Amino acid sequence: MLHFTIRRLLLAIPTLLFISLVIFLLLDLAPGDPMASIPLTVPPEVKEKMREALGLGEPVHIRFLNWLYQFFVVEPQVAFDHLFGTNFAEGKQRIISFQSRSPVMSVVAERMPQTLWVVGLSYIFATLIAVPIGIISAYRQYSWFDQIGTFISMIGFSIPTFFSGVLLIVVFSVILGWFPSIYDTTHEVTDWSSFVYQMKQMAMPVFVLTLYNAAQVSRFMRASMLDNLNQDYVRTARAKGLSEKVVVLVHVLRNSMIPVVTVIALGVPTIFGGAIITEQVFQVNGLGQMLITAIYASDAPMVQTLTFIFAVLIVLFNLIADILYGILDPRIRYD
Repeated sequence: MLHFTIRRLLLAIPTLLFISLVIFLLLDLAPGDPMASIPLTVPPEVKEKMREALGLGEPVHIRFLNWLYQFFVVEPQVAFDHLFGTNFAEGKQRIISFQSRSPVMSVVAERMPQTLWVVGLSYIFATLIAVPIGIISAYRQYSWFDQIGTFISMIGFSIPTFFSGVLLIVVFSVILGWFPSIYDTTHEVTDWSSFVYQMKQMAMPVFVLTLYNAAQVSRFMRASMLDNLNQDYVRTARAKGLSEKVVVLVHVLRNSMIPVVTVIALGVPTIFGGAIITEQVFQVNGLGQMLITAIYASDAPMVQTLTFIFAVLIVLFNLIADILYGILDPRIRYD
């Protein structure tokens, strides 16, 4: 397993370099000018100096190499300096946003807590709810519990989040007035009343995302459990006199988790990417909304950095999923 992990990590290096090149070239060829938002009263020579200050006057390959150096060398040094009080990155040029004229990673660090609180918490809830529902639905196939679970999961997976989000706002914010319709990112929790308000403003976006993610995971869990419940090893385990609890929760569940692990692991990077539509509906000032704003403003450094971070997370959690396969099923060997 160690050799397999090292090989995959080494293979990830050229993969990520190729992905970064593709992202950079696509954004460089895309229409749009970061100077378009500059007022018309600004003289052309001033605009040209601003373009040079942003590094837009350099050739494509120079800008790409500079971005790689800043992402893999300068930004880690900045993080190290922040944690340990050193000055390795002092005076070095960081990745600067065209829109805010501030370091991209600093903006990402500011927005990350909002995304993790809403999207991350909903993903945890969805996983904790969906796995037991899928297990019980498969074990009690065609029962009333299975029928209700199937009905709810179909609704959650079929209805888009922008519709369910707006519906909740109309019912619980406009009509009933129970929850705020807009997420206040400046709100600070200092006492019990502020904590209650924080829970209220998180309730609707977390519920929308939990319903959507749980519907998907529960369907995979149920299908995988049904496939394994009819296998020969299950009948053999029951013939040996093992209790039904041991058969289902130890033997069947362990083998059934392999495809579900893939779904869960590949869904984790979406937490850091944010739920773009849901964040727009509830005005959550997270990474998803920031990505949309950066695209509208032709902020290439912001879009490229965020997209590449998502690519790194996808490659990383693919590797984690493969390692978990070997842990769940001893028959899977990579070495």
